[in-house]
Amino acid sequence: MTYLERIEINPRILAGKPVIKGTRIPVALILNLLAKGYTIERILHAYPNITIIDVRAAIRYSEARVQREIVRPLALAK
Repeated sequence: MTYLERIEINPRILAGKPVIKGTRIPVALILNLLAKGYTIERILHAYPNITIIDVRAAIRYSEARVQREIVRPLALAK
């Protein structure tokens, strides 16, 4: 199973923001909780309808998005 099988983007769900498939739990929420120091276990306790696979999929999805970003250096002021 790949992360894409667990992440859904549907304009009818949270205006098309990526969510854990079958839920209205946004990927951004999972990342925010992890950034605030929540453990995966704590996230699963708070959201019992998702799995560790879902949390890992959110992380992998985010990593893939960052990898695809195009970086354009800013011109330095003289």
